[in-house]
This record gives sequence, structure tokens and C-alpha cells, in this order.
Amino acid sequence: MTNNSMIMTGGSQVQNLLKLILCSAVGIFAFFVPVTIGGKTTIPLDHAANAVTTFAKPAAIVFVCALILYGAIAPFIAGRWREDTAAIIFSILRLLGVVFTAMYLTGIGPAALFAPDMLPFLFDKLVLSVGIIVPIGALALGFLVGYGLLEFTGVIVQPIMRPVWRTPGWSAIDAVASFVGSYSIALLITDRVFKQGKYSVREAAIIATGFSTVSATFMIIVARTLGLMDSWNLYFWGTLVVTFVVTAISARLWPLASLEHGDRTDPPLPQGRNRLQTAFDEGLKQAASAPPLLRNLADTFVDGLRMASIILPSIMAVGLLGLLAAKYTPIFDAVGVLLYPFAWIGRLSEAMEASRAMASGLAEMFLPALLLKDADIVVKFTAAVVSVSQVLFLSASIPCVLATSIPIRFRDMIVIWYIRTALSIVLSAGLAWLAFGLGWLA
Repeated sequence: MTNNSMIMTGGSQVQNLLKLILCSAVGIFAFFVPVTIGGKTTIPLDHAANAVTTFAKPAAIVFVCALILYGAIAPFIAGRWREDTAAIIFSILRLLGVVFTAMYLTGIGPAALFAPDMLPFLFDKLVLSVGIIVPIGALALGFLVGYGLLEFTGVIVQPIMRPVWRTPGWSAIDAVASFVGSYSIALLITDRVFKQGKYSVREAAIIATGFSTVSATFMIIVARTLGLMDSWNLYFWGTLVVTFVVTAISARLWPLASLEHGDRTDPPLPQGRNRLQTAFDEGLKQAASAPPLLRNLADTFVDGLRMASIILPSIMAVGLLGLLAAKYTPIFDAVGVLLYPFAWIGRLSEAMEASRAMASGLAEMFLPALLLKDADIVVKFTAAVVSVSQVLFLSASIPCVLATSIPIRFRDMIVIWYIRTALSIVLSAGLAWLAFGLGWLA
């Protein structure tokens, strides 16, 4: 990009600058500024979702059930259910999610499924919240990432990308989009850039398995489940730090370190422009090319609906099966044994129980929050961070990675999950104890 490409009329430049500042400010306010309403202090996004589920609960239930039904039948209508083995398995699981939803709403089924910590908790506390907050959050996310803030931030952090995370400078935008957006959209971006030859296999794998977390809106659900909304900013920024530190470490360990790579260098800044100027150039360029506000909000809302329809039936099916496995089988006991040393190092109370619960995150990222909702505050904070920083889980993100053109094996992703989870337990427990000692976590 040259300076000439950034020449605009005065009014146009001011208009784009206002879009960059004001629209980004709306997104920042919605996600990060606590507001007290009715004696409850939380971020505006959470207030909006609470208002819908409190004052329009019957309509919310109908809306969520419609999303579940659509998400289950859409792959069969479009023919996507038979694309590969993973598509077949998860299409069947989503149908099972519809069955479990119908069982809960009608009260028909084995008594064990209607225990307070099974279907009632899964639907009322998790699925209902996700179904409402994801579409609303998608609207707020449109302000946060659609008008230049993402591009501005990406240019600013470019100098540290390769030294720290072993990825090229332009992956900064991809990495930030992965964290604040959705893993499905982030993986689509990563796959597209990889196909263009701008990422090596190792770089694409690092981004896909290290940054493509669940979105900030899903993090709100985790925080609400574990009673951490009073510490939302500590949780969000702490999770970001832990996730990125774990990614920096895992990028230097097998199997990621052994993947194909070549001699690659980052392009220099445009001639005559320093980094801050280039950051503003990129932010203004995005603001200038952004679609009209209403169309942008409509597009992001539809994306939120689509994402919710995919994830809700999976949560009902994989979530319930995971809860049943955790309660009635030794599957997660075995995996938990492998994580126990790290829970012990983190000085977590009931370390074996905590490691067993966090091992369940391999099946579904929400399960640790569900299983540890009654634990002490340090364990709850650790579980909340680990459930996001582990990045990989079988109910959604691992099949999404396998569906890309990035040549990374299922076995390798399981190893990466274990490394990430083990490191995340130690780092997030340390952060939890520090925050508890300083009085930031109570």
C-alpha cells in the first residue's frame, strides 16, 4: 500500500476516522465496560441476554428450539452430512440433540436424565443462554471487528508475531480475529490464507490449534455458569494472555515444531510510513470499505444465527453424553490421571476431581464449567480459562480443523490438546491464586 492509496478527501477521511473510533467504541463498550442495572453489575451484552431470558422466556425457548431443529436438519437438506466421516458422525449427533431437547421439554425419558445436573441444567442454564447471547453478541461483534479496530491492532502487534509465535506478521489479524470472533470463521480465514501459500504447514497449524478458540460471546456463557461475571475483565484478558502464552510454548514442541516450514520473512512497512501510521492506514482502509451499518449488522446477525444453530444441537448431544460419561464411566478418570500432576502443581483443591473434570473438555469445552460449577473460586477460574485456552475439542473445533486443507492428523491434535490443557492448568491456576491474593477474585 502506498501513501497515494490513502489519499482521501477531507470529509471522507473524517468520516472513516469517525467510523473507526465510534463503531469500535460501541463494540468495546458492549464487551468490556461493566454497567450496573437493577443492582447487578455486568457487561451490556450480558444484561441484554438476561433481559430476553427473564422477560421473554417462552419466546426464547421457542427461538432456541427452532435453531436446534434447523441446525440438525440443515446438513441433510443441503447434503453436507455425507461429505466425510466427521460430517456423518456430527450430523447424527445433532439429530440426537433434537431428541434430547424433545425429551426434556416433554418430560419423557429415563429419570437419570432429569437429574438437576443433567438435562435441566444443560438446557436451562447453557443452551438457552447460548442460543440468545450468540446472536446478540454477533451484533456487538460486528462493531468490534468490522470497522478497523482489528486491522489497527493487527499491525501494531506484527513485530512480535514471528519471534514469539513463529507465525508471519500478517497472521496478527488472523490471530486476533480467531480470539474475538468464532473458531469456524477464523479457521475459514486460516484455510484461505494457507491455500494462497502465505502460510507454511507449521504456521497454519499453529494458528488453527493455538488461536481458534470459542468466541468472546461463548466465554460469557462460561463465566455466567461459573459465577465469574463480576470478574469478567480479569477472566477475558487473563484467558487471552494464557491462551497466547500456551500457544507460544506449544509452537516450539512436538508435534507442531516438526511440521513443514520454509525460510520465510515478513514484508517491510510501506515506504515513508511508521508502524502507527500504517496501523491507522489499515484501520481507515477497513472503515472505508465496510458495508453500510444496517447491512453489516444484518450479516453478522445471520452469522450468529448460523453459528448458534450448529453448536446448540451439538451441545445438547455431546454435552449430555459427556455428562453421563463423567458421572457413570471411568473414561475421564483415565485422562484425568494424566492431568493430575499439573493440577497438583497448581495447588488446586480436590486436584484429582478438578483434573478429571478438565479432561472432559476434550469432548466438549463447556463440560469443565458444568462439572465444576460448585467448586471453590480458584478452581472455577482455572476451569473457565482452561476450557477456552485448550482450543481443541471433539464436539466442534477438531472436526472443523479436519475439514480444512491443513495437513494435520487427528492423533497430533489430541497430543496438542493434552499439551495445551496441561500448560493451561498450571498458568491459569497461578493467575487465579495471584488474583485471589490481590483481592481481584472473590
